[in-house]
Amino acid sequence: MRFEGFHRVPKADPGRAHPYICPAGYWTIGYGHLCEPKHPPISEAEAEVYLARDLQTALSATLRYCPVLAAEPEGRLSAIVDFTFNLGAGRLQTSTLRRRINQRDWDGAVRELRRWVFGGGKTLPGLVARRAAEERLLLS
Repeated sequence: MRFEGFHRVPKADPGRAHPYICPAGYWTIGYGHLCEPKHPPISEAEAEVYLARDLQTALSATLRYCPVLAAEPEGRLSAIVDFTFNLGAGRLQTSTLRRRINQRDWDGAVRELRRWVFGGGKTLPGLVARRAAEERLLLS
C-alpha cells in the first residue's frame, strides 16, 4: 500500500521536495513528513530517512495502543500502522477504533475506519481509498 509519494514542489527545483500544505491543511515535506513552512528543501534520499523514522514511530505507537496486533496477521498490523502514520498516534490513542481492535472486533474496526475520511472538513477521495485499502488488510 503506497499512499505517500515523494512530493516535488516547485517543478523548478527537480529532484528536491519543498514544504507544501497537504489536503488536511498541514505543512508537509517529502513522503508526508510534518514540518515547518520554512523547512529547507530535501532530496528523495533525505525524505526516505524521514519516512523510515515516521514509520518506526507509527509502528511503536500502534503496538503500544493496540498490543493485540502483535499476535494477529501482519496485514492487520500494517493496516493500523498506515492509519497511525496518516493520522498520528494521538488519534489512534483516543479513538473507538483502538477499542474495537483491542476487543478483536474486526467488523467494528472496519466501521470505525470508514469514519476517518475527512480533511479540512471535507470528505477526501484519497482518504476514502486509503481507508478502503486498510479495511482490506484488516480483514485479510
